[in-house]
Amino acid sequence: FCNVATGKPGALNPHEPANIAEAVGKLGLSHVVVTSVDRDDLDDGGAGHFAEVIAALRKAAPATTIEILTPDFLRKTGAIETVVAARPDVFNHNLETVPRLYKEARPGSDYQFSLKLLKKFKALFPQVPTKSGLMVGLGETDEEILAVMRDMRAHQIDMLTIGQYLAPSSAHLTVKRYVHPDTFNMFEAEAYAMGFKHAAVGAMVRSSYHADQQAEHALGM
Repeated sequence: FCNVATGKPGALNPHEPANIAEAVGKLGLSHVVVTSVDRDDLDDGGAGHFAEVIAALRKAAPATTIEILTPDFLRKTGAIETVVAARPDVFNHNLETVPRLYKEARPGSDYQFSLKLLKKFKALFPQVPTKSGLMVGLGETDEEILAVMRDMRAHQIDMLTIGQYLAPSSAHLTVKRYVHPDTFNMFEAEAYAMGFKHAAVGAMVRSSYHADQQAEHALGM
């Protein structure tokens, strides 16, 4: 569903953490979302690089809140502990879709592991909000989305994003439905009824949609 080419990536850029921190400092950003492609080729799935970026940001832009949007680190031992030790302000890992559609939309990933990853982060670092996102329009039902939302809350996920899937190209998964605004409103109302601290729900919502406002709300800033 993402318009990112697959293949064997090159080596990590050792200057990337410093370069990101310098850019954030120069721009004077109050909140930054740090994300990556999957780096299943690395022993730690890229967790150490996330930690280095966070450390560089803390040094260059100490007033900036840091949200990380991570892959699942291919279930690499110790990866989530590395991320926890780096102390981000928000931990985001997207479930993306309902379990029934994982084989088609998110091959190689495991729904239950993603839930457990988020819950483990929360157990290790309970004061930091956890966040996850879903796309709609891939062939799921409304009840399946609500069931995933209930699973999220059962795994102590604090914040939610739900947005309309749009195919990046004709070679990607096709859009099966365009969700009506009333349905998005229903998802949002149900999210707050379930106890989410913040829910960004709507056709144009993406993982980082008003991420600064979401973080402020969840962190009580």
